[in-house]
Amino acid sequence: MNIGIVYPRAALAGAALLLNTAIPLGLPCAAQAASDDLLSTMEHAGAAKIAIAVIPPYVYLQPDGSPQGYMIDVSAEVMKSYGIPKLAATVTTWDAMIPGLQARQFDFIPAGLNITSARCQVVRFTAPVTVQQDALYVIPGNPKHLLGYASVASSAEAKVAVLAGSSQEAFARKQGVKDSQLLTVPDVQAGIATVSGGRADAFVVGQFSIPNPAQKGVEIVVDKASPLSGIGIAFRKEDDQIRLAFNKKLDEMRTNGTLENLYAKKYGFSNWDVLAKLTKASDIAPGCD
Repeated sequence: MNIGIVYPRAALAGAALLLNTAIPLGLPCAAQAASDDLLSTMEHAGAAKIAIAVIPPYVYLQPDGSPQGYMIDVSAEVMKSYGIPKLAATVTTWDAMIPGLQARQFDFIPAGLNITSARCQVVRFTAPVTVQQDALYVIPGNPKHLLGYASVASSAEAKVAVLAGSSQEAFARKQGVKDSQLLTVPDVQAGIATVSGGRADAFVVGQFSIPNPAQKGVEIVVDKASPLSGIGIAFRKEDDQIRLAFNKKLDEMRTNGTLENLYAKKYGFSNWDVLAKLTKASDIAPGCD
């Protein structure tokens, strides 16, 4: 599915200036050439190709099929500074996003990928644009009394649904949850369905990933022992100049109130005070540049 979000085209000189002021002098020439190629490709196409998944409120589909959401708004705001007037989005699965990025099917990924040390081995993340802990979504009353990963691991009969290829899937295994206890699902809607249908006792995802859970027949239990996780926008390593320029724009949005207006006021995330202090990927995952 391809969609377009159209803005007045900014001057190319302005985009070039943004790039030049954001690039360290010591960056290798090969990386500079790759990023220049990406910018030229997006400018020539008049669009940035992005990978998304349906995970409200970060990205969700309107009745007409067009995507909306916090990550779309943030990405579109930054792309205006490049003079890129459109976002061309493809809905895909989580485990296909990074391979697709590396295969140049996408220019960057604003879908809602958590920043992790493992992912930083293969891609570069911007500063976090959201921050949260993981949560279990259970049927009302939480009959299995599940409080987090530890309680799932200690109950051999407990089964949880996770998004395929997600950081929650990897972290659950790290916390001792057995493969036989995990049910992978392609999207949030399927995760909710596994719980309401009785195939899983809980669906594990970020604490803000299901707006109005009671309306969907589930109850939220935040895992207070889970690490703080943050979502960043992922770029290829060779496109680091673009990523650094993206970060520069995010810094401006953080300073002038644009990011807070989107995060706290428009989308209602309740922890802007935490996010405001996180200015680089390594604030979430040590070792990420």
